[in-house]
Amino acid sequence: MYAWDFGALWAYRWLFVQGLGVTVAFTAAIVAIGLAAGLLAGLAKLSRLAPLRWGAGAYIEVFRCTPLLVQLVWFYYALPILAGIEISAVTASVLALSLYGGSFYAEIIRGGIVSIDPGQAEAGAALGMTPGQSMRRVILPQALKRMVPPLMNQSIIQFKNTSLVSVLAVPDLLYQGQVAAHDSYRPLEIYTLVAVLYFAALFPLTWVVRRGEKRLATSD
Repeated sequence: MYAWDFGALWAYRWLFVQGLGVTVAFTAAIVAIGLAAGLLAGLAKLSRLAPLRWGAGAYIEVFRCTPLLVQLVWFYYALPILAGIEISAVTASVLALSLYGGSFYAEIIRGGIVSIDPGQAEAGAALGMTPGQSMRRVILPQALKRMVPPLMNQSIIQFKNTSLVSVLAVPDLLYQGQVAAHDSYRPLEIYTLVAVLYFAALFPLTWVVRRGEKRLATSD
């Protein structure tokens, strides 16, 4: 029977702290950039200009229909060759994860907007608002209430997706766990602790999302 020894992990505690910090920072960056990209793509998908719609649609489908791991490898190895510039593992990871998440945020935002009664836009126009003003002042505030739960769920998925950056040697939580496992020869304890740390970070967020969904449902 395997003899578990979690006490041996104490010597690697700072590796886990640093790795968790990188994971949290990565998540904050890719969620912020992804939301910005998703908002632009979601609005472009609803544009009356066909080139904008086609461009946004192509972006969304390309990133939604290809594996994230493939995108990470492509941004790190292929893009520098095509662009003729050097790209660090961190930059490649942020770009891939942000654009990948943005493609899902775009569909959430587009769906939230189209779920609002068209009469709301007509009412804004009747008050003398431009389409842009009507979108900002009338449509988006109402749609945001419906968007929040799926946006939060997608952000939680983005947190878990950050574990893939370890394949590019970005020192996130999983990568630091791999370093500790190779050094300590205690992979079972190391990867169990890594899983526990991910759970400890994500479970409160999922609880908040569920509470928010219930409050939004009862306020309708």
